[in-house]
Amino acid sequence: MFIRIVKMRFHEDKIAAFLANFETVKHHIRSFEGNQFLELYQDKNDPRIFFTYSYWENEAALEKYRNSILFNEVWSYTKALFSDKPEAWSVDRLVTLS
Repeated sequence: MFIRIVKMRFHEDKIAAFLANFETVKHHIRSFEGNQFLELYQDKNDPRIFFTYSYWENEAALEKYRNSILFNEVWSYTKALFSDKPEAWSVDRLVTLS
């Protein structure tokens, strides 16, 4: 499994547009071949900051998504709403407690 975390900061007046678009595309992203899990988080202290947290079958699956028409459309729309450069991390899960 390949885990990807992306941090995005939006202009305050663009948050509603981002959320509306995410609502439209979230099922397409989640059903993209190789995607196993998708969540969206909003920071409690700064409502302009959001994180996506996704699981991918492997790094190749994420790269296939990143090179897709879907990603190009989603990212082109989303990046126009940013107030700061996004950050992304690829991480390995070491421990899970439930």
